[in-house]
Amino acid sequence: MECTIDENDKSVKSVTEASHYTTKAEDRISLENKFIYSSGIIVNNLLGTAIGAMMIVFNLGLGMDPFKAGLLAALPRLFDAFTDPLIGFISDNHRSKWGRRRPFMFIGAILTGLFFMLLWKLPVDKGLDYVWWYFLIGSVIFYAAYTVFATPLVALGYEMTPDYHERTRLMGFTSVAGNLVYFATPWFFAFMKNDRWFDSMADAAASLGLIIGSITIVLGLIPAIFLKERQVKLEVKETSEGMLQVMGGFFKGFGATLKFKPFLKLCIATFLIFNSFMLINSFQTYIATYYLFEGDMKRGGYYMGIVGMITTAATYAIIIFATYLSTKVGKRKAFFICMGLSALGYVLRWFCYSKTMPWLMFIPAPLVAFGMGSLFTLINSMVADVCDLDELQSHERREGMFGSIFWWVIKLGLAAALALSGYLLNLSGFDIELGNSQSSQALFLLRVFDVGIPLLATVLAIWAVASYKITEEKAHEIRESLEKRRGQS
Repeated sequence: MECTIDENDKSVKSVTEASHYTTKAEDRISLENKFIYSSGIIVNNLLGTAIGAMMIVFNLGLGMDPFKAGLLAALPRLFDAFTDPLIGFISDNHRSKWGRRRPFMFIGAILTGLFFMLLWKLPVDKGLDYVWWYFLIGSVIFYAAYTVFATPLVALGYEMTPDYHERTRLMGFTSVAGNLVYFATPWFFAFMKNDRWFDSMADAAASLGLIIGSITIVLGLIPAIFLKERQVKLEVKETSEGMLQVMGGFFKGFGATLKFKPFLKLCIATFLIFNSFMLINSFQTYIATYYLFEGDMKRGGYYMGIVGMITTAATYAIIIFATYLSTKVGKRKAFFICMGLSALGYVLRWFCYSKTMPWLMFIPAPLVAFGMGSLFTLINSMVADVCDLDELQSHERREGMFGSIFWWVIKLGLAAALALSGYLLNLSGFDIELGNSQSSQALFLLRVFDVGIPLLATVLAIWAVASYKITEEKAHEIRESLEKRRGQS
C-alpha cells in the first residue's frame, strides 16, 4: 500500500477525525534511554541559550556598539548554518559498528566543550577590535565542533521510535529535561554583574564558560557512549562514487528536503516563533533595567531572574499539557492552542510594564511560555513523521538531512535576528552611554519591538501550519506501507 499526501487533496481527513492507535510495547522507549538521550538535549539547550545570554557582556560589560555585537553573534551562525546539512548528510550515510550517529557525537561533545571554554577567555587587555576578531574566529571553530555533536543527536531522536505518539512523548520528556537549563540561564546576567566575585563581566564570562564547557563534555558523552541506535532495514546502494558524485548526491538531497512541502511548513513556523523570540530576547532586560528601574542593573537582573524562573516552571507544565493534548486532538491542533495562548501573553505583556507595580511583568510570563515551551515538543515530533513520508516517497532514510536543514533554516534566521537585534536597539535610540537618561521614545520603541514582533510572528506561524496534512491516521498508513516494503509485516 503506497501512501502519499497531495497538498490539494480534499479527501484528507482533518486532525479531529483521525483514528487513535495504541502504542505497541516494542515501540516504547525505555525510561533509561529517555534519560540517556535527554542528557544530550540538556547540552544542546544549554549551549544554545548560554551564547545568547552571555553576549550581553559585549555591550553592557565592554561598551561595544550594539550593532557590532549583533554582527559578532550573527556572522558565525551563517557558517554554522551551512555546515549543519553537510554533517547531516555524512551522518546519514555513515556506517560503523558503533552506528551512524554516535561516533560523531562522541568526538563533537569533547571538542565543543573545550572550544567553549577557550571562546570566553576574552583578551580584553588587547582592545575591543582584537576581542571582536578573537571571538568571531573562535565562534566559527566552536560552532563547527558543536555541529558535529548536535546534528547527529537531533537525527537520533527522530529515529528512536516509529510510533506517532511515542515520538511526542519522547520529545516531551526531553523538553522537560532540557528545560532544566532555563532555571540557570536567566541568572547569567546577575552572575556576570556580581562585583564581589569578579573584577569585571569579562572575568565572570570566562568562569561561566569554564563551567558550561565542563558540563558539555560530561553530559554530551553519555548518549554517545550508552545509547543504542534502533536498527532499521535500509536500502543499501553498492556504489563506488567519486567526490563529485557524492557532492552531487548531497546537493540533490539538500534541495529535495528543503522543497518537501510538509517539512517546509514546519520550518517556516519554527523559524518565525524561535527567531522572533531570539530577536527580542534581550529587550526585556533593557526594559526592566532602564524603563522600570531607571538604570539599576542589579535590580533589573533580579527581576529578570524571577521572570526566567516563572517561565521555566510554567514551561514544565506546558510541555506535559502539550504532550497530553497532542494525543487527544492531534499535533496540529495542539500547536494552534498553545500558540494562541502565547499570543495572548504577548498582548498582556504590553499592559504589564508598570513603573509603579513592576511585579506585574511576572503575570504574562506563563502565557508567553506556551510558545517556546510547546514548540519543539510538537514540531520535532512532526518532523519525525515527515521523515517517514519522505522515506516512503524517496526510498531513503535521512533524518540527519532533515534535522540539519530544520536547524539550518532556523540558524539562518537566527543570524539575521541577532544582527537585527543590535540594529533595532540602535534604531530605538537606546545609548548605553546615557545610562538612566534614556529617551522616552527609545524606551517606548523597545516595548513596541518586544511585544509586536513575536505577536506577529506567532500569527504567521499558525497560518503556516494550518495546511499541514499528516494526521495520526495518515502517519499510521505511512508506517504500514514502510513496514510492508521492508518485509516487516
